[in-house]
This record gives sequence, C-alpha cells and structure tokens, in this order.
Amino acid sequence: MEAGVEEEITSRIFMMRGIKMMLDRDLAELYGVGTKHLKRQVRRNADRFPTDFMFVLTARELAGLRYQFGTSNTASASERGGSRVLPMAFTEQGIAMLSSVLNSERAIQVNIRIIRVFTRMRELLMAHQDILHKLEHIESKVAAHDEDIGTLFEHIREMLTPAPEQPRQRIGYKNDER
Repeated sequence: MEAGVEEEITSRIFMMRGIKMMLDRDLAELYGVGTKHLKRQVRRNADRFPTDFMFVLTARELAGLRYQFGTSNTASASERGGSRVLPMAFTEQGIAMLSSVLNSERAIQVNIRIIRVFTRMRELLMAHQDILHKLEHIESKVAAHDEDIGTLFEHIREMLTPAPEQPRQRIGYKNDER
C-alpha cells in the first residue's frame, strides 16, 4: 500500500466512545461517492449495521471532534453550509460491511486498504502493550531492588559508624583511694 494513502486513511480514524471509527463523509470521499448516497445505502440496509458497526454522533460528540482537531473538516454542517444531519461513525466492522452495500469495485479496493490500516494499527497496539507490560515488570523489580539496596546501605552505615564509647572500668591494681 502506498504510504501516502495509508497516512490519509490513518489521519481520518478517530477515537469515539472508546473505539476507533471513521466518519461517513471521510469514507464517502475515499469511496468516491456522495455522503448522501452512502447514508442512503446504509439506511436501506440498516439490518447490516448494528450499533457496534455504526452509530450516529451526538451534537456534543461532533463538537468534541471539532474542538479536538480544530479543522473545518469536522465543522458542523450548518457552519459549512451543507446538510444539518449529524454524521454517522463506522467501526472497523461497519467499514467492512460498507463494501457490500456500496457494491462497487472502488469500494472493495478502498475497504481492503482501510482494513489493512486497522489491522496494522491493532498489531502496533499489541506490540506496544507487550512492551508496556515488560516495562512494568522491570519497574516493579527495580523498585524491589531499590528497597533492598537501601536496606543494604543502611546496614553498611551502621557497621562503619563507631559505637559511642562508654566509660571503661579500670583493669588491674586498684587503689582504694577515691
């Protein structure tokens, strides 16, 4: 896959409700169809898009995207002068389902690229989580070693610090004069 295409797709993937998703207008642009056509096809095949595949953003979520990215790309429809309908958000599974309802060669090819990007992102996340777990394990070992080393230094200081001298009793002949 071309690096530019992969970057373009990656830049259009957002986190919403704790999952990665893409907006309808971004997908429509990638597929080379109008957003209205994409939405119409989704509504005609609503049974193929349960809520874990596709959901409609709330006005608050859309405002959050706009605030987060600060681009006209995520501006509300009324600000762009377009439709006032809230955007649809598609999860990876919903995107996979889109190729079947759009039924075009381009949709299939774009879907293949998008799914590969999602797969690569998931692989990177898993690799990072493995590294994170290893770092946490090392950190806990180091913390335990720090405590042990601290205790060791404490004992060494005690051994090196001379004990306070106590008055000694005289040995040998004692004179009774006191």
